[in-house]
Amino acid sequence: MERCIIHLDMDAFYASIEQRDHPELRGQPVVVGGSSRRAVVAAASYEARKFGIHSAMPMMRARRLCPDLVVADVHMEHYREVSRQIRGILERHTELIEPLALDEFFLDVTEQTGAIPEAGRLAQAMKAEIQMETGLTGSAGVGPNKFVAKVASDLRKPDGLVVVPPAEGADFLAPLPVSRVWGVGAVTERKLEGLGIRTIGDLAGADPQGLERLFGKLGPRIHQLANGVDDRPVQVSRQPKSVSHETTFEEDTTDLDLLRERLGRLAQRVSERLRRRGLQGRTVVLKLTYHNFQHATRHATLEQPTDDDRAIAAEAARLLDRTEAAVRPVRLVGVGLTGLTSTVSAGAPQLGLFGPESGGPADLPSG
Repeated sequence: MERCIIHLDMDAFYASIEQRDHPELRGQPVVVGGSSRRAVVAAASYEARKFGIHSAMPMMRARRLCPDLVVADVHMEHYREVSRQIRGILERHTELIEPLALDEFFLDVTEQTGAIPEAGRLAQAMKAEIQMETGLTGSAGVGPNKFVAKVASDLRKPDGLVVVPPAEGADFLAPLPVSRVWGVGAVTERKLEGLGIRTIGDLAGADPQGLERLFGKLGPRIHQLANGVDDRPVQVSRQPKSVSHETTFEEDTTDLDLLRERLGRLAQRVSERLRRRGLQGRTVVLKLTYHNFQHATRHATLEQPTDDDRAIAAEAARLLDRTEAAVRPVRLVGVGLTGLTSTVSAGAPQLGLFGPESGGPADLPSG
């Protein structure tokens, strides 16, 4: 029986929901993010992407690239609800679902299909059901493992489907740029190019021992991926490593009272998410971004795990005193908790889960 993995990535998820809900926005360049001077693009429609606009771009730059840009506010709870609806559709076909974000899922359909061609037909059926019931499109990749399926789903957007049989995995990957390999960031890519390694095929043919000498444990790993080898299972339930929230100020500030007030609000949001997931954390993390975009991070480990917003806020405020926030204007402040443990296993009641968001704290789309 062939291992059959599907990677489903919804197309421009947040922006597509706004265009669906507001028909007058269809066909227009739409971004989701908000209208403040410090806002960034959370998602861009494909019409907006034609202007070079992409997620995480400052909104002011996006407006310069497209003067007719339509900016929609973020409606996160609504997006989560749509994500839960999509998850429900997927669960009709398999219980082996690993959510990566609100708009992105890995599915293991080996038991349901047993062969890649049949898995491709199932992926097409899932896409059709999602479009019929939500009015949204997604792109899917089907392959013998996570890496091949993920790369395949990225190649034909929007509303694409790429199916890669096991015997064709290495040939499928070979002509693609080495930057598509997980773990190859900008620095590693430059080093590989210096060795004449520009495509995944080049990387697949490189000496794995030489790669290990240059990149440590990463070297053999990226060599395996380049050869289409990826044995990682679809993880049905993943506990997040951290829960955090952050906010960007309209104007840079050195007002410690204002910063402490925002820390309290952020701690409340962190606490709410922890309780919904049945989690507590032991290490409080304070994140600051100063006016010149330099970052500062402070950590403090508590005696006992907590989900109490007052305890989180109090510790974050103490950490604030260990920064230069009083003299260096602050652009962004964030609060998080790491060292997470389950309150359920400790005997405390579980108050509920986020559903498809349970894979981690990130909400930004990738499609």
